[in-house]
Amino acid sequence: MSVQVLAAKMAEVELKDVPGKELTPESPLTPKADDKGVVENEPKATSATTPTMEPIVKTGDTSPGFLTPNTKMPQASAMKRTDPQQNGGEAFVNRDGTVAEAPRLKKIQFADQKQEFNKRPTKIGRRSLSRSISQSSTDSYGSAASYTDSSDDETSPRDKQQKNSKGNGDFCIKNIKQADFGRREIEIAEQEMPALMALRKRAQGEKPLAGAKVVGCTHITAQTAVLMETLTALGAQCRWAACNIYSTQNEVAAALAEGGFSVFAWKGESEDDFWWCIDRCVNLEGWQPNMILDDGGDLTHWIYKKYPSMFKKIKGIVEESVTGVHRLYQLSKAGKLCVPAMNVNDSVTKQKFDNLYCCRESILDGLKRTTDVMFGGKQVVVCGYGEVGKGCCAALKAMGSIVYVTEIDPICALQACMDGFRLVKLNEVIRQVDIVITCTGNKNVVVREYLDRMKNGCIVCNMGHSNTEIDVASLRTPELTWERVRSQVDHVIWPDGKRIVLLAEGRLLNLSCSTVPTFVLSITATTQALALIELYNAPEGRYKQDVYLLPKKMDEYVASLHLPTFDAHLTELSDEQAKYLGLNKNGPFKPNYYRY
Repeated sequence: MSVQVLAAKMAEVELKDVPGKELTPESPLTPKADDKGVVENEPKATSATTPTMEPIVKTGDTSPGFLTPNTKMPQASAMKRTDPQQNGGEAFVNRDGTVAEAPRLKKIQFADQKQEFNKRPTKIGRRSLSRSISQSSTDSYGSAASYTDSSDDETSPRDKQQKNSKGNGDFCIKNIKQADFGRREIEIAEQEMPALMALRKRAQGEKPLAGAKVVGCTHITAQTAVLMETLTALGAQCRWAACNIYSTQNEVAAALAEGGFSVFAWKGESEDDFWWCIDRCVNLEGWQPNMILDDGGDLTHWIYKKYPSMFKKIKGIVEESVTGVHRLYQLSKAGKLCVPAMNVNDSVTKQKFDNLYCCRESILDGLKRTTDVMFGGKQVVVCGYGEVGKGCCAALKAMGSIVYVTEIDPICALQACMDGFRLVKLNEVIRQVDIVITCTGNKNVVVREYLDRMKNGCIVCNMGHSNTEIDVASLRTPELTWERVRSQVDHVIWPDGKRIVLLAEGRLLNLSCSTVPTFVLSITATTQALALIELYNAPEGRYKQDVYLLPKKMDEYVASLHLPTFDAHLTELSDEQAKYLGLNKNGPFKPNYYRY
C-alpha cells in the first residue's frame, strides 16, 4: 500500500469526544500542565516502556503493516480508533497480527469546559492567569497577563467606590480584590529587609514616632509597604501617594488599603491623576501632617503651592532623591525653606548602595524585560558617571557591551577613564550606538536633534528619577508615529521608516519596567525611618531651616544592621588603637568629609 494510502488511514482517526470541548486531531488528548483535568489509569509512556506495535486499523482489517516492527508509535491514548461495527469499541493490532482491545481511559474532565486552549483570556479571566507585577513583567509579547493592567475592567479608580473588609473607603487604588496577592509580596519582601524588621522589633516598644502623622510620596512597592508598616509599628499614622505614575504595584497598594492605610495610587496614572492623588493624601479635614517623606520633591512642592500654612505644624522633611534634594537646596538658597530637611540621598548608605549596587543589577533587568536585548557586543552610551552611572556601566561592561560615557565633571570623567570607559560627547557617537541611557538628574540631555540622528532600532531609556532628561515632548508631533508594542515599550517611527525604542516614556526605567533588589532597598528604607525618628524627636533648635545630612553614626548603624545577613564579623579596636587614631571605639569611624 502506498504512503498516500497510509496517510489517508491516519487522517481517519477519530479522537474520543470530550463533553463541552471540541478537540482537533492535532490537540493532545493528554492535558497540558496548566489544564486541571486528570486522566485516570493511563499507562505511563516512557522511552523504556513505549510499546512497539503495528499501525492502528479497524477491527478486522487484514491490511499488512507498513511500519517495521521496531518503529515506535505514539502513545495509544493519542491514537485511539473508534470502530462503528464494534459499537464504539477501540482496538489496535499487535505485532503478531492479533487484535487487542485498547486500554479504556476515563474521559478527561476539565474545570472549564467552555475554555478553548488557544483563546486569549478575557478581562474577567485575566487575573487568574496574572501574577504579581514584579513577576508578570517578564511575560512575552503574547502573554495574557499584562503587568500594567491586571484589573477586571478599565474603569478609572477615581470613578469607583471601594471599601476594604472593615468598611473603610479612605483610599483610591486599582482593585481591592488583589489584596491577598499583595500581602504575599510584602511577606516575601520582609525576608530580604532584615534591618527594617530589626528596627521594628527593637523600637516598637518605645514607639519613637507616637503622634507622628507622616504623609509620603514614594514608589509604592512591596519594599515601601514594609517601611510603611514599620512606621506604623513605631507609632506613626501614614497617608501615601506614588511619586511615579508607572512604578506602583497594584496588588501591594490593595494590601495596604486592606490593612487600613490611606493609599492613593495605581499603575498607569495620568498626570492629572498623579496630582489628584497627592492632593487627596494631603487635603483631609481633621488630619494635619507633621512629617513629610518625599521622593522627588513633588509632595513638598504641592504643599508649598496649595497648602503653605501646613508648614506651621510640620517638623521636618525627609528627601531621598537627587531631584528632590536639588529642589530643597534651591528653596534653602532662596530663603523659602521653612522647616528642617534631611538629605537622605547623599547619605553613604543611600548613595553607595541604592544608587550604585541597586542600579548595577536593575539596569539589566529593566532592559531585558522590555526589549529582550542581547548585551554582548552592543554599543551603549551612558550619560553621567555618578553612582547610578557607575553601576550601569559596570553591569553593561560585564555583559560584553562596548560602553561610552558622557560627563561634565572632570573628576567623574577621570574616574570613567580609569575604569576603562571611553569619554565622549554625545554627538560623537549618537549615530552608531545601540542603546542610550541617561542618569544625570539634569534636563534635555537627549534632545530632538540627537533623537533624529539615532540609528534604526536604537533603545532610549532613563535611569534618573525625573522624566526631564529625554525630550519626549518633542517626539509628540504629527510627522512621527507612536506604536505601543509592549507595556512601557513604544516604537517612535519617522516618516522614512526609521524607529527608535522608547522605554517608559522616558521615566525611571528600573521601577517602571522591572523591580529592584529588595535587600538594597532595606538599606534605604532603614535610613529613611531613622531620619524621620531623628527629625521628629529632635529638641527645638537642634535643626534650623536648612538641609542636613544624616549623622554618620546613623549611617554606620544602618550598615551594621545588615551585616548579620552575611554572617560578617567586625573587628573591634583595642583601647590603644582607638587612642592612636583619636576615635571612639564605637564610632563614628570616619570624619564627615571622608569620601567612601
